[in-house]
Amino acid sequence: MNAAPGDRPPPSTARATAAPRPWIHPATPLQLDVLLDGLAHPGRGLYTEQLHWLWHGPLDTERFARAWQTVTGQEAVLRTGLAEPAPAAAPRFAVHAYAAPLITHHGPGGTGPRAWEALLATERMREFDLTRPGPLRIALLGGPDGGTRVLLTYHRALLDPVGVRRLLESFHRAYAADGPARGGERRPDLRDHLRWVGAQDPAPAREFWTWAAPPAGSVTLPALDRGPTHQSGHGRTSQRLTPAEAARLRAWAALLGAAESTALHAAWALLLYRAGSGGAPGAVPVAFSAAVSGRMIPLEGAGQLPGPLGNALPVAVDVHPGATVAVLLGELAGRAVDLAAYEWVSPGQIRSWAPGSPRTESVLAFLPPDGGGRNAPPPGADQAEVAGALTGMPVAVSARHDHDGGLTLTAVHDRTRLTDGDAAELLWQTALLLRRLPLEAGPDTTVAEALVPLYGAPSPRVAPAPVPAARVLRPAAAAGAGPVCLIRPPGAAEDCYDRIAERHRGTRALLACPPDPDSVLAALAPALAAGEPVAVGGYPGARALAQEAARRVAAYGWSPPPVLVAGSDRALARALAGPSQRGSSGS
Repeated sequence: MNAAPGDRPPPSTARATAAPRPWIHPATPLQLDVLLDGLAHPGRGLYTEQLHWLWHGPLDTERFARAWQTVTGQEAVLRTGLAEPAPAAAPRFAVHAYAAPLITHHGPGGTGPRAWEALLATERMREFDLTRPGPLRIALLGGPDGGTRVLLTYHRALLDPVGVRRLLESFHRAYAADGPARGGERRPDLRDHLRWVGAQDPAPAREFWTWAAPPAGSVTLPALDRGPTHQSGHGRTSQRLTPAEAARLRAWAALLGAAESTALHAAWALLLYRAGSGGAPGAVPVAFSAAVSGRMIPLEGAGQLPGPLGNALPVAVDVHPGATVAVLLGELAGRAVDLAAYEWVSPGQIRSWAPGSPRTESVLAFLPPDGGGRNAPPPGADQAEVAGALTGMPVAVSARHDHDGGLTLTAVHDRTRLTDGDAAELLWQTALLLRRLPLEAGPDTTVAEALVPLYGAPSPRVAPAPVPAARVLRPAAAAGAGPVCLIRPPGAAEDCYDRIAERHRGTRALLACPPDPDSVLAALAPALAAGEPVAVGGYPGARALAQEAARRVAAYGWSPPPVLVAGSDRALARALAGPSQRGSSGS
């Protein structure tokens, strides 16, 4: 592996001393959601997305690096990273005056499928250091034919697919010019968007979401319960509608006053109803998330703004077996119009406005074709293609038109919740409905009649979340006091901390967490979201787990929580009496 000219070390100490201080701004509500979800679902590759293309013929790597350095100078987001955590503060981001693009040359490794898939997986699994300026990595894989595969890997805390397309357009212009940058920074940038969001009156959004959020008891996955899958990682499966089938779907939806994306939402709502109805005759509340660009806001230039504006907002609807599919489409189309007014609202805000509303567990996205963009690539470069991000959702379904007019459906699923076979069955049923509805569903066709093609088809199965939940040993004695997560040492009895609750005289909540890092972080996430102080600790055997949890919290922008460790119940109870004043405690 050789470093290309753009893979430069950071500025020297002397230069850094003379450089302007970074501009610090708080994380947006949507960024906080991504950071919290990444914290609560630790996993390599989570919230990492990729864009790639093939560069035919020799690549001038120095010109390539200069072009990306030009873009980095123009785009504040490429010089942004997490700021130093501040005590009792939510994560903040720092926009630095200078940053160098991270470009790594792998070669000549070949552009064949095996070498290419290996590079995709390696770059996706390589965790981002979000404290370092720059949420974008560039990898070059040379081939024996002289061509080069170009791979952009980026983190969703600072960039989204639309934003990266904008950066790629800027790179194309910079590469074609191959000269000094013209003009200064792009405006608006994320700082302008933050000011715009801060100026919005949240009252109308709060009022809307108090009734539009999914109600308790909503069906959130189109699958029946099952036991553990005994699988791990993420899987990917695809289905394709032919150009004729895609055209028929588009015409059918338009005839009923809806878009193709609404037809996808309707098919998914039918599957959710099928999983949750249990044969009962009444209506079933269902809920999923719909992806939105986040750029349909009255901020001049927002459509060209690179940043983490892409959002996924909850859609809730009651599905009645006797109602017509046309009515269902109309309701979902109305929901899409409603969402357009609130693309800037984060799911975390919605949950705070509607306590008790269940989390959605699937997300649907209708994406532009690969290669979408206003600027053609430089001569010799193919159009760029997307490899979607992994999220904390059990299943994410995206639809995208092929270059020949077909419609490709892709499902990315969490194997701990859905097996590969169940995910493939689920996507096959989705595609089947999208094929059959335009042929068989007229204005008077009911929901029950629309599901006839699925009679006899197996119901996909879903496993419960595999992360063991923390036990509440004692609730907080004061609002906002925050929790202390006591981690059970490996091999210790489950009730090993029960006696501590009797001795505890502080106001903090006490949680007993299993010796599992995911469980610890999931237990801390709600308090961090609420801005409450947190602490971790336990007996000496849990010290390493507690320190790792504290490190992970700091890596996502929060101040590292105190680590409280003691060897006896009395000493540990004494340490818990004032965890906010102690960094750690020992026996």
